Amino acid sequence: MRRLLKFLHTLGAAGLMGAAAALAIILILTPAAIGTAGYAPILVATSKIAAWIISPSIVLTIVTGLLAMLANPAFQDVGWVWAKAATGILILQAGLHVLGPIQEEAKRAAGALAGGSDPANAARLLEAEVNTLWVLLAVSVANIALGVWRPRFPEYPV
Repeated sequence: MRRLLKFLHTLGAAGLMGAAAALAIILILTPAAIGTAGYAPILVATSKIAAWIISPSIVLTIVTGLLAMLANPAFQDVGWVWAKAATGILILQAGLHVLGPIQEEAKRAAGALAGGSDPANAARLLEAEVNTLWVLLAVSVANIALGVWRPRFPEYPV
């Protein structure tokens, strides 16, 4: 059971980081001056990546991490595990920021393009999501580092 949880946890983390990196690259490489016909596939790709890869990966990573804490009683008293759990909250928050608003921003960008506004403004609507994706990747790397090196934190008397 422990190996299965570890495998699923690692699989979820790999999917999360790969999808976040792919999404960030897509959004960064989107040209500022893009027409309506070229912008629609980018919006579809970003919303599909967010909904079909990032969302299940976050759920899989967090659930298996918490189940691993329950399955291995030694993990319940170790500081690095609780630090990973705390960073898991940040990952969940960043994921929720990417999942919901990216769909909303895609609709708003499509509406802005349909209304005849400047395509450059529509392309900049997703800039905040790129920053969130960088934070998501950085926290994920820190979370992996905690799991690999397992640093010893000072123990505090209860």
